[in-house]
Amino acid sequence: MIDVVLPYHLSTLAGTGRRVSLEVAGPVTQRAVLDALEETYPMLRGTVRDPATGCRRPFVRFFACEEDLSHEPPDLPLPPAVATGEEPFCVVGAMAGG
Repeated sequence: MIDVVLPYHLSTLAGTGRRVSLEVAGPVTQRAVLDALEETYPMLRGTVRDPATGCRRPFVRFFACEEDLSHEPPDLPLPPAVATGEEPFCVVGAMAGG
């Protein structure tokens, strides 16, 4: 099981707690985790990734093992600690402004 930490607005939309557990088949990649997230919580489709391109939406970032994985290729395997459930995959709503 993969633990995913969601920002408050997405957990509210999905009707879950801030942390959800997902079953991910095959290699544990960003794409596989987000596919499982959207399959389990269809109301989140289009909130994290653009539905047409599959690309991460602006102002959404991904972190795991204290590393920013936002600009990593979506099919690159996630760190082993995430794949084993020791560490969560975090979806973070980024802030901007000035």
